[in-house]
Amino acid sequence: MQTVPPVPPDAALPEGRFTGREAFQQLVRDAFACAAREGWSDIMVSDAYFHDWPLGERAVIESLNAWARSGRRFTMLACHYDEVIRRQARFVRWRGTWDHLLTCRASRSADPLVLPSMIWSPGWVLHRLDPERCVGVSTTQPQQRTLLRESLKEWLTSKSAPGFPATTLGL
Repeated sequence: MQTVPPVPPDAALPEGRFTGREAFQQLVRDAFACAAREGWSDIMVSDAYFHDWPLGERAVIESLNAWARSGRRFTMLACHYDEVIRRQARFVRWRGTWDHLLTCRASRSADPLVLPSMIWSPGWVLHRLDPERCVGVSTTQPQQRTLLRESLKEWLTSKSAPGFPATTLGL
């Protein structure tokens, strides 16, 4: 397993291959911290279940709070959000607070191994090629970012439906 030290606050996000759950999780933390620091206008995340993403960690929520403001967009895609709801309470609360910035889509019939596992931003992407082994790449290359965005947009527009409501209304 590869370990990735946290990115210093003034450094760019790394590019290249990563291997291992810890390396992946640190890159996710660093991506959200960078989004807050640089004011990314758009963040798109996709994963079958988000079960091994550190979305509920205090540091990630602090980064998302610092990032969130009017005019920004956060888009999520998953097969379903059961794991997020069950295990990532801080993120669920954050999602409810910032509902007006979020679009959450579910592709319930998707093969979990086919649904992309990634973070997309206007300037950097993280793409897990093998979610089970946490092997992937991160890059700033425009061609790669464009290809991944187009793939994600196709999933969002034609292969998914609204999912993960901000509130659950009971009768």
